[in-house]
Amino acid sequence: MDAYNESEQAVGFFTMIEDNLELPFQTEVLGVEVAVEAVDMTDDDHIVAVCRRGNKRQRIPILDLQLPTPPPRGAEWIAAYRSWLRGQY
Repeated sequence: MDAYNESEQAVGFFTMIEDNLELPFQTEVLGVEVAVEAVDMTDDDHIVAVCRRGNKRQRIPILDLQLPTPPPRGAEWIAAYRSWLRGQY
């Protein structure tokens, strides 16, 4: 895939995560069990997980999300995104 700048590269990682991460899956956020229902991208090119508990939803940076053990299929793309992002700063 052609990605000419950081924004396009981030969109590429978002696409791979969205296409390959097995959803939904259960995990914990601040000690509370939530369902990760989707991934999304913010206006400033950060990838977030859309988490739900009951009828409440919250978007959490995907790199701040604790993955369950074993991790869901496709989680290797989150690791690749983390590695790429570290190389940017």
